[in-house]
Amino acid sequence: MISTRGRYAIRVMIDLAEHDQGSCIPLKDIAARQGLSKKYLEIIVKDMVTGGLLVGASGKGGGYRLCRRPEEYSVGEILELMEGSLSSVACLADKNIECPRKSECRTLPMWTEYDNMVHDFFYSKKLTDLMEPQEPSDRPDGTEPQE
Repeated sequence: MISTRGRYAIRVMIDLAEHDQGSCIPLKDIAARQGLSKKYLEIIVKDMVTGGLLVGASGKGGGYRLCRRPEEYSVGEILELMEGSLSSVACLADKNIECPRKSECRTLPMWTEYDNMVHDFFYSKKLTDLMEPQEPSDRPDGTEPQE
């Protein structure tokens, strides 16, 4: 199950992408727009900065912004940073552990296939796939949104 950490991290990233004006966005503004606890978001964004998803600045004009363009972020990388491994079973979660039953395990191929589907699904979703389409007049370059 994806926890609130993972779900809220995605919401923060969407909010930052949709409200990007080229400067940092105060966390209080994100918390207010998203209806989330600023205190809880402080913990989440700290991990996102440490993990290289966001840049944070303190003081006047401080806040957070994306490190890259929204289309360069996959939902999978956000979730794995916040949740850890998305593997369904322990023997696949840690690649350094060799399961003693691997050669005779009849369920391992099924779990591997399932994990691959989950991975491919989340890594194929880009942050921009979750954003509201913008009207041409709202887009900085005046272009139509890509379908």
